[in-house]
Amino acid sequence: MLASDCIPLVEVTRGSIVESIHFGAFIVVDSKGSVIASQGNPDLLTYPRSSMKPFQALPFIERGGAEKFGLTDQEIAIICASHTGTDLHGSVLKEMHRKIGTTEADLACGVHWPGDSATRDAMKFAGETPTPFRHNCSGKHTGMLAHAKLRGSPIEDYLNPQHPVQVAIRETLAEMIEMSPDDMPLGIDGCSAPVYGIPLRNMAHATAKLADPWMLAEKRAQACRKITHAMMTHPDMIAGPGMFDTDLMTAGHGKVFCKGGAEGYQIIGVMPGVTGEGAPGLGIAFKISDGDNGNRARPSVSLALLAALGVLTEEELAQLSAYGNVPLTNWRGFLVGEIRSAFSLS
Repeated sequence: MLASDCIPLVEVTRGSIVESIHFGAFIVVDSKGSVIASQGNPDLLTYPRSSMKPFQALPFIERGGAEKFGLTDQEIAIICASHTGTDLHGSVLKEMHRKIGTTEADLACGVHWPGDSATRDAMKFAGETPTPFRHNCSGKHTGMLAHAKLRGSPIEDYLNPQHPVQVAIRETLAEMIEMSPDDMPLGIDGCSAPVYGIPLRNMAHATAKLADPWMLAEKRAQACRKITHAMMTHPDMIAGPGMFDTDLMTAGHGKVFCKGGAEGYQIIGVMPGVTGEGAPGLGIAFKISDGDNGNRARPSVSLALLAALGVLTEEELAQLSAYGNVPLTNWRGFLVGEIRSAFSLS
């Protein structure tokens, strides 16, 4: 990524001065492949990180994995998640492993404290230590283990890029983004799973196809619909309490699905017919160049785009008032500035 790939997307003010700027690039593509809007380099090659999770689940669902193991929509949703490690998330994962015939010890994602602060504080107070079920990627890894069991493949090295599960993910992803697998740079994600470099344009189009899979073979189209339905029906599984992805899908009431990724990545799918009668589905992909570690840029960009595209009503936007263009206060609660989008769509 070069500085020239990005433009100012979000400003943070203090008094009358712009104190900080988050740069990035975005593109909006419909399911027919037409570009609706873009700013910055629409062909920016970068890693979607956890925004890949719905696509990593796709070959497992397409192969009939949910039916084989009797997985519920709630369980399909957590396969696509970066959950915050609540007790609910842990109980859903425990039941999934019972169905699949694996255990928590089979997870190769690593261990970290839950992202949910209330859960984390309660565990520390009780003297508990985190286990792999609390890892934000444990749902994805559980899905990969289930995929290996479905294929009759070994589970010990399920993260090896040459493992049948990872080969199937790579090939399915390549078909969705319309690229050769050889042109997708390989990286290793924070949870040790393979991740691939993808241009924003291709990822946005793939997201639009996930939302509106009219052009895909029926088996894959059904799998896409199953995934997006699960995500939108159980947004609490995708992230957790007080998290943007969960709150956006909750407010959207079946209009949108979304999935953030590390280092400032975000995808949003808009379902067909939302922006007008007969309108195709839309895919949005964007990258914040500084990684957006404070998570203040992605919500602002997301809501600015969805408002400009006419996706969310005023009432739905009001439910998301904690995000987007918001006041900046100090430790005493004094208003000192604001966080605001720095771009507009014509």
